Amino acid sequence: MPTVDTDPRLNRLGTLWMVAAMALFAVEDALIKQVSVRLPVSETLVGFGLGGALVFAWVARSQGHALYSPAALSSVMQLRMGFEISGRLFYVLALALTPLSSATAILQATPLVVVLGAAVFLGERVGIARWLAIGVGLLGVVCVVRPGTDSFSALSLLAVAGMVGFAGRDLASRAAPVSLGTAVLGLYGFIAVAIAGAFYAGVEQRAWRWPATDTAIWLLAAISVGAGAYASLMKAMRTGDVSAVTPFRYTRLVFGIALGVTVFGEQIDGLTWLACALIVVAGLVALTSPGARNAGR
Repeated sequence: MPTVDTDPRLNRLGTLWMVAAMALFAVEDALIKQVSVRLPVSETLVGFGLGGALVFAWVARSQGHALYSPAALSSVMQLRMGFEISGRLFYVLALALTPLSSATAILQATPLVVVLGAAVFLGERVGIARWLAIGVGLLGVVCVVRPGTDSFSALSLLAVAGMVGFAGRDLASRAAPVSLGTAVLGLYGFIAVAIAGAFYAGVEQRAWRWPATDTAIWLLAAISVGAGAYASLMKAMRTGDVSAVTPFRYTRLVFGIALGVTVFGEQIDGLTWLACALIVVAGLVALTSPGARNAGR
């Protein structure tokens, strides 16, 4: 089937939507980090999940979509839900307990793990350039985690676990029933966040409390920003060519590091900068190598 080139103006507009989405996701991370310092992580997850679920339930109903169908309980959706729960739980724990900049850097390896999973589990063809890119990108993650060194912290593995969960969710999303619209998938994704919080409540064993006014405002802001980020991402993917807009996902790293340094006073050393460069370059190679367009469908 011949490829139809998208109007360059649409690609530019799609790129702007993607950059906006990544900036909003970074702000969402910073807000969640602020809230999780003041409230139990489980309470933060439940509040964020229920709030986001209400937003997407309203969007789905306004678009005429049913909130429930038998397809929502398919085995693929159950698998997606499981990965969403683990990804959200571990990544929010990483935001709460580790620097925002390092958690963001590790998260940028998600597309590489998706490519790896597509090759291993979905039988997609991956050329030598993309295999090398996967290896380089994972080396970048190792440089952030730094196992076996004095600066190693086991807490950094939380971001790795969250990244793997998100990669599994993205792979499962590709096989999700097409009858489920984007807003419905968003609804179930946020329900999974609330479930993750409810599950972790038994592990955390911290008493929930009514949030202070400023904390409640930050949580509401996180819900609003998160919904806006998700909507911007969907707009980006539907406006320009996937191959044109997807590389700009890595701008999230810039925004995340900037917020980590300016808001939380984090220090970025040379090895972390090198790790970021390895992950971004590897991701761009994987996304622009032959076959990348099919891998991103």
